[in-house]
Amino acid sequence: MTARRGLLIILSSPSGAGKSTLSKRLLEWDPTLKFSVSATTRAPRPGEVDGQDYHFMPEDRFKQEVARDGMLEHAHVFGHFYGSPRGPVEEAIGAGCDVVFDIDWQGAQQIVNSALGPHTLSVFILPPSIIELRRRLVSRGQDAPEVIAKRMQKSWDEISHWGSYDYVLVNDDLERTFDDLRTIVTATRLRRSQQPALVDHVRKLQNEFEDLT
Repeated sequence: MTARRGLLIILSSPSGAGKSTLSKRLLEWDPTLKFSVSATTRAPRPGEVDGQDYHFMPEDRFKQEVARDGMLEHAHVFGHFYGSPRGPVEEAIGAGCDVVFDIDWQGAQQIVNSALGPHTLSVFILPPSIIELRRRLVSRGQDAPEVIAKRMQKSWDEISHWGSYDYVLVNDDLERTFDDLRTIVTATRLRRSQQPALVDHVRKLQNEFEDLT
């Protein structure tokens, strides 16, 4: 049979709940997966590489991309714009490759409600507790205290959208959560809608059956 359709794997969570770590684990597990590198108007953090961590671009260029429908989804978060460039994603899924998205609920809803919606898998990652969520934000040492406070204020708004996702995982144990995520991805790849060649295969079986009768 021919290759299956590419799957859009969307991971969302409040900051600190683990979606970025789980995204990286997925890519290590299956090197055929492609990661949708988001575009952003914020400045790079220490160690971040343009084109690898994000596509860093000025706000006017970002808005131009949105205006020409060059973003699959986009949102304004903490004073900056974020979005998923359309071109690389469409190229990947056209070749039968799965694409991983590390995006928030706004972006997830835009993709799920788009023409690509039938070929998405959306997973929301919940923290085991709000106290643990804050501890993770502080311990990773990436943000100033005022930024952490903003992320904590926004976390409940993000969590409130958990019900719109296909699957929800509580990340209280990273290894167990990743095992569950891997199982979900494996099963969704076998979904009938992801295997267009099945129609031809069933017709072939029908013809073989008729030849025997």
